[in-house]
Amino acid sequence: MSLRINQTVPDFEAETTEGPIRFHDWIGDDWAILFSHPKDFTPVCTTEFGAVAQLDAEWKKRGVKVIGVSVDDAESHRAWRSDIETYGGASVGFPLIADESLEVSKLYDMLPADAYLPDERTPNDTATVRAVYIIGPDKTLKLSMTYPMNVGRNFAEILRAVDALQKASKHGVATPANWETGRDVVIPATVSDEDAKAKFGEFTTHFPYLRMTKDPV
Repeated sequence: MSLRINQTVPDFEAETTEGPIRFHDWIGDDWAILFSHPKDFTPVCTTEFGAVAQLDAEWKKRGVKVIGVSVDDAESHRAWRSDIETYGGASVGFPLIADESLEVSKLYDMLPADAYLPDERTPNDTATVRAVYIIGPDKTLKLSMTYPMNVGRNFAEILRAVDALQKASKHGVATPANWETGRDVVIPATVSDEDAKAKFGEFTTHFPYLRMTKDPV
């Protein structure tokens, strides 16, 4: 299937490094990030997992659950976790899904339906399993990103995207290019000037369709 923004993400059951889960139940009423990797014990992915572990307090502050997925088994994941913690200098406090069957990878459109894992497989066999999905408490897809194997993901940008999504969801605003928390936000064009004044107070009109107001808290 092809995943689109605002569609309900597929539910599934899977074994993880912290035991079996049903994905929608695991998300509960929180935000969630599902991020994927083509294989354990690969260099770029090790640095990425370390970066996610270092941000543990930031995820928790925003009510975000993080979960990884890779095509190796849970035992391999647990062994890899030691390298991640050594490199990143932080404990891996999130689960990692064992996706040997490629069920999750195919459900989330990371791999074609006829994909399989050959003997003596390498990361190239599952190279497209390099995605990030930000999922809302309503279990719908809010944002997705896909990376090649040779470009490490910027988790500071993913954190910024979470902030923007949560700001938009809570206050009914949009965020401009390069927005960061505390900067002015965009008033949607569907909101009249009168309603904008009542809801946000003062705002700046650059064009009739582009109005900015202070970051609501």
